[in-house]
Amino acid sequence: MKDTFIHKGLRKKLVATLQKKGIANREVLAAINTVPRHLFMDSGFLDHAYVDKAFPIAADQTISQPYTVARQTELLEVVRGDTVLEIGTGSGYQTAVLLEMGVTVYSIERQNELFKKTKRFLPQLGYRPKKLIFGDGYKGFPEAAPYHGIIVTAGAPFVPKPLLSQLKVGGKLVIPVGENVQIMTVFTRTSPTNFEKEEFGEFRFVPLLEDKN
Repeated sequence: MKDTFIHKGLRKKLVATLQKKGIANREVLAAINTVPRHLFMDSGFLDHAYVDKAFPIAADQTISQPYTVARQTELLEVVRGDTVLEIGTGSGYQTAVLLEMGVTVYSIERQNELFKKTKRFLPQLGYRPKKLIFGDGYKGFPEAAPYHGIIVTAGAPFVPKPLLSQLKVGGKLVIPVGENVQIMTVFTRTSPTNFEKEEFGEFRFVPLLEDKN
C-alpha cells in the first residue's frame, strides 16, 4: 500500500481539475489532495485513480467520481468537529475524505461484502469512523442523531423521511434524487418542522437499495 510522489503529483492535478470545475472549499480540496484514492481501487484500475471518473468496485457498486465526492462534501457545509451520517459506505473513499476534514463519521452500508472489506480496510490507512453500520440506509442511524449533515452516496427514488428527522436544526441532507438520472438535492432543516430545498443539477449514481438481507 504505497503512496508515492507520482500519486501525490497526480492528486495535485486532480485538485486543479476540480477547482476548474468550480469546487472552492479549501478543506474539501485539501482532503482530496491528501486521501490516496488509488488505494481504494482494484489494482487493474490504478491508472484511472486520479482521472475525474467513477469506476467499478465490488458488489456491482462504484467509487464515485472525484468531482461528485467533492461537490457533495462541499454542499454539506460541515466543519471540523461536526457529526455526519453517510448512507452508502462503498469503498470508504467518501468516508476518508470526511474524516480527513476532522468530521465525526457514522456510515451505513447494506452490501455485506463491501461492509466487511471496508471495515477492515479503512483502519489500515489510519481512517477510523465513529461507527460503521451494516444495515438499511433508508432508516438512517437514530442512535447517534441528530447530525450536522447527512450525505447519501447512491441514487434515491424518493427522500427517506427518517433521514430528514435525524438532522439537527441548521443541518443539511445532501441526496441525489431520481430513478435513472438524479438531481443533487439539499434539504436544510430550518426549524423542528420546516425544511428548505435546493437543487444543484443532474448526476448519475448507482441506486440506493432497501435492505433485502
